[in-house]
Amino acid sequence: MDEDFDIPAANEMDADMDLPDDAPMMKVGEEKEIGNQGLKKKLVKEGEGWDTPENGDEVEVHYTGTLLDGTQFDSSRDRGTPFKFTLGQGNVIKGWDIGIKTMKKGENAVFTIPPELAYGESGSPPTIPPNATLQFDVELLSWTSVKDICKDGGIIKKILKEGEKWENPKDLDEVLVNYEARLEDGTVVGKADGVEFTVKDGHFCPTLAKAVKTMKKGEKVLLAVKPQYGFGEKGKSASGNEGAVPPNATLQIALELVSWKTVSEITDDKKVIKKILKEGDGFERPNEGAVVKVKLIGKLQDGTVFVKKGHSEEEQLFEFKTDEEQVIDGLDRAVITMKKNEVALLTIAPEYAFGSAESQQELAVVPPNSTVHYEVELVSFEKEKESWDMNTEEKIEAAGKKKEQGNTLFKAGKYARASKRYEKAVKYIEYDTSFGDEEKKQAKALKVACNLNNAACKLKLKDYKQAEKLCTKVLDLDSRNVKALYRRAQAYIQMADLDLAEFDIKKALEIDPDNRDVKLEYKTLKEKMKEYNKKEAKFYGNMFAKMSMFGSTESNKAEPKEAEPMSVDSKA
Repeated sequence: MDEDFDIPAANEMDADMDLPDDAPMMKVGEEKEIGNQGLKKKLVKEGEGWDTPENGDEVEVHYTGTLLDGTQFDSSRDRGTPFKFTLGQGNVIKGWDIGIKTMKKGENAVFTIPPELAYGESGSPPTIPPNATLQFDVELLSWTSVKDICKDGGIIKKILKEGEKWENPKDLDEVLVNYEARLEDGTVVGKADGVEFTVKDGHFCPTLAKAVKTMKKGEKVLLAVKPQYGFGEKGKSASGNEGAVPPNATLQIALELVSWKTVSEITDDKKVIKKILKEGDGFERPNEGAVVKVKLIGKLQDGTVFVKKGHSEEEQLFEFKTDEEQVIDGLDRAVITMKKNEVALLTIAPEYAFGSAESQQELAVVPPNSTVHYEVELVSFEKEKESWDMNTEEKIEAAGKKKEQGNTLFKAGKYARASKRYEKAVKYIEYDTSFGDEEKKQAKALKVACNLNNAACKLKLKDYKQAEKLCTKVLDLDSRNVKALYRRAQAYIQMADLDLAEFDIKKALEIDPDNRDVKLEYKTLKEKMKEYNKKEAKFYGNMFAKMSMFGSTESNKAEPKEAEPMSVDSKA
């Protein structure tokens, strides 16, 4: 556009606009209203993809502007120079800021803009009269995405080259980048190609870590960095190949995210860590009970190899069944998070490896309390059959097998693993609406047995809330189940819900008056209630005594009036 005709923002217009969140879906030749202030858009040519520019982006357009009678008042096409501006910053009339946000790259559209979103009552003499409705034939050639990363203007990111896919690195990931940092006068103060660092640890200055978390693989950006995200008030002295950064210096950093290795915490306590060295195929992963085939190398922290399997042509791949304790726990847990052909490096703490005992392995001894590293490639796997792939008979049979496995594990004192087996058993037969009458009876008996046994596991694991929930499920199926009442009472006692515990025990004794276990639990409950009542009486006695002393002191300060006696309920 000519310098004297820069489509200025009309001062008369309100800043607040009722705008659509997304670009309207349109067909070529169709016209639609955008928002509710009279702006219309007619699609002339479809654009590419789905992306549209956002406020702050630098857009490049060709346009022709006319009055409703066809009189042309401006055209970038006639000048042969595209018009560039920053979207949503009030650099152009409001109709443009609103309309161009709905366009895709390469799209051509005609916008009919009412005076309220153009030049209003004053117009733009001499070419645009007052209260004029305008039409603009606009082609969106391209745009450069500009993001305020920290939402405070401290790091402004301009995308020079779009990246691939949609993922961004996370704090634990290891990124590979190229960067060049300059002062405002162009002096290079830092440069590196192929530098690798963990995102949360950062590199060079705080900006790199913050910026890469917003980037995609292969993305190139230019960062305008305020001092607080650079080197602040102190600056940085020159060192090695890096130049000095003066105090309170603004930086320009060109940054490319070449790639990254995804790092994840397999266990909540962060003692099994997986770093992906090579991405796997597809989306499928092994489930618990899957048979997996892997190549693996196990090393100590000093690099000593203690096991190597599946790497030579004559050697078979290492095969094991997940969740069967055929390998160390950390490896077992990690492999079910992997995809086919994925290669990962595992770091496994002693608690999930060989523990506090020395362990003789294939090629070396693993000392006590050793953190170990495994490089694992998941070559193939066969998933354990899921319930939705089974018929009714198979579901009942599978549930029975899982129950028996749980019983074996429970007897061995492996309560957490037993609990998982019982849960899996119930899942097989959870939805029984398609079952026949006899099959429903079998399913009900299995559900009752598995939930009861699982409640026993949860009591051993001190997960009393879950124990109570499981017993309640049993009682929903069988309200006179003495074991469920007994175990729920045990859970209530541990959670200090003594009244509820007493209710369950009394009900159990009504059903089975001679049950020795329930009688013993009732005795335990009475002792707990007695102990609780003593503590409660002592607590309230002390509290009332302190209140009496405080009241007496305050009364003495106020006036020489004798304090009224406070009666304390001795049964409190």
